[in-house]
Order: sequence, then C-alpha cells, then structure tokens
Amino acid sequence: MRPDPTFLLTNLGLSWPLIGFYDAPDPAAFAPLVEPKPAARACIFAFHEAWLQGKTLRLTRENYGCGGAGHWMFGLETRSREDFVKFLVDGEGLKANHALMEQWLDHGHPYQPQHAHLFIGPMKEANYEFLRTVTFFVNPDQLSILILGANYHASPKDPAPVISPFGAGCMEMAPLFDDLSVPQAIIGATDMAMRDQLPPDIMAFTVTKPMFERLCTIGEDSFLSKPFLRRLKAARAGAAR
Repeated sequence: MRPDPTFLLTNLGLSWPLIGFYDAPDPAAFAPLVEPKPAARACIFAFHEAWLQGKTLRLTRENYGCGGAGHWMFGLETRSREDFVKFLVDGEGLKANHALMEQWLDHGHPYQPQHAHLFIGPMKEANYEFLRTVTFFVNPDQLSILILGANYHASPKDPAPVISPFGAGCMEMAPLFDDLSVPQAIIGATDMAMRDQLPPDIMAFTVTKPMFERLCTIGEDSFLSKPFLRRLKAARAGAAR
C-alpha cells in the first residue's frame, strides 16, 4: 500500500504540493511536462511555478538546465576540475581555500540515474515505484514540525535523521544523501545561488522514500495532536494562549 500523508499534511497546513524526485522510464506518465530551453541555463528551482500549476520538470543528459544539475544529477563534466574549483572558491568564495574544495569534490558523488529521464514535480501515486525523494516546501514553523517528525522514530544509534550538508540546491534533492535506502532528511534550499528562485520565507525539507513512509505513520497519539502544536497554531492565528 502507498503511504498516506493526509494526517501529516493536514496538521502541517502545507500550501505547496509535495514535490517528488523520480527516476523513471516513461515521460508520458508524468504529463504535463516542462523542460529547460535547450542550451539555455536554468536553475531547476526556476520551475517551481510550474510545479504549483501541476506540471513536472523533465531533465535528461542532453537537457539538464544548468551545469551544476548536469554534474550532480547525471555525472557530466561541464567544465574542467580546475575551472570548477576556481569558480567555486575564487569566484564565489564558497570555501576557505582550493584544498578544502578539492576535498569536498572528492567526497561528493553525483546521482546515478537508472533511466534516461529524471522528473521533478507534484507527486503522482501511480509512479510511486520510481520515487526517490520527496520535498516539502515549508515555512520555518512547518520546518520545525517536520524536523520533529523525522526524529520521532529515531534511536540515538541510528544515522542522523536530519542533516544540512554543504552543497548546491539541486544536490539537496538527492545526491547529498549517502544512501537513499536510509530514513533521512535534508534541510534544503540553503544554497544562496538558488534562493532568489523561491519566496524568501520558503525552505525545503527533502526526505528519502523510507523517511517519507515513516512520516506518514505518525498518528493522533503523537505531537501532531498535542498542546505544543496547538499553541503554535493559536499564536500564529493571533489567538490567546
């Protein structure tokens, strides 16, 4: 059975649709589609308005939008390593020196697609088998709820249920997870280079498929039905505590 996020979403009060990252063979299953203009640079988050309209972004090795997405989603080398390091360090100042950036690049690993197409857009239940991650676009209050939710079933001995690693915004949607089979979440939309594509009060919370399934099991006996959340909602509504 597919997990049912209804109880979670009702308590979150989410205004954006859940956005799935899919590795799938059939574009027709994700229609209506949008794509970057060929040979034109476009951040994947520039398509968020299309997501809100129910459309799905298709990426391929031939049409990936920007060099970062080409590298981290498909393993393409869109510029030399030396130029890449100079751009990130000397041009954008993202690490203290070249050596640290070199180490970060050595540690990172691009996503390895299983199919010719990657899709990013509103979740489609019929394509659940091809789902790799789910992204919640949230405000700070909703982010706090989801962080608590990700920790709800976690033992101190488990891998960290929530991480916020350094990387490009598109990396936070899949490549920065070491293992997509582990229940884990990334606090995303932290890349300044893509922040201007989103409203200023919106962050991302991307979860692996196992973490999404965990979140969907959180029930009425949890914090979602307890006083802390009720008081938060009352405060935001301007009601007396």
